[in-house]
Amino acid sequence: MSVEPRHIEAHQKESSSIRDFVFGFGDGINTSLGLVAGVGGAEVSSNIIILAAIVAMFTGAKAMAVQNYLAVKSQRQILDSEIEREKWEMDNVPEAERKEIEDVYRAKGFSGQELENIVNKITSDKKVWLDTMLTEELKLNLDIVGSPLKSAFRMFGAFLLGGILPIIPYFFLSGYVPLIVAIGVSLSASFIIGAIKSKIANISILRGGLEMAGLGTGIALIGYGIGSELGSLGIIKA
Repeated sequence: MSVEPRHIEAHQKESSSIRDFVFGFGDGINTSLGLVAGVGGAEVSSNIIILAAIVAMFTGAKAMAVQNYLAVKSQRQILDSEIEREKWEMDNVPEAERKEIEDVYRAKGFSGQELENIVNKITSDKKVWLDTMLTEELKLNLDIVGSPLKSAFRMFGAFLLGGILPIIPYFFLSGYVPLIVAIGVSLSASFIIGAIKSKIANISILRGGLEMAGLGTGIALIGYGIGSELGSLGIIKA
């Protein structure tokens, strides 16, 4: 007797960790790339470019971390408020909450004794009941929101990791060479991160990679153009 092989599907889950890394790394690398391209376009020394880029990198990382902390904390507080409201309703108006569970599963196509059995099973366990209300009625998932403090640290670290890449060539090279290397490294890294993000979202890897790399190219060109113009006008001097 043959047994049908078990069907296993690979599913991607939303993750606050991935979200923080992608945004932090992308912002970090684009911020530093735009700065080194801009200051480099003004033809100043490598030491000044390194100093300016490092200061901007840490300042940007701190700002992004604080903003992410406040944003996640605010969202978390809103969701926690919804959870507490659901708990109160389960304790004080259980029949109304039970009716909501019934409505949810009736909309899914269940009816009669089958529907009653499902509702009884779910409402017999308060944790299962609450989780069902959050996911089915309110469409909430606290795991996606994440921890405010952890999100802040992840954002800070990812921003620094992305931000240091365009700066590294200036420690070893001089002239226009480090700028060319910085752009090449930054665009390659941006393409990889964009491709990974797209793979997780199950969309075109090539499109996602080119989209993120293209953003970096635009920022580098704008930065270089501004720096070159300021240098030509004598506003910034080497």
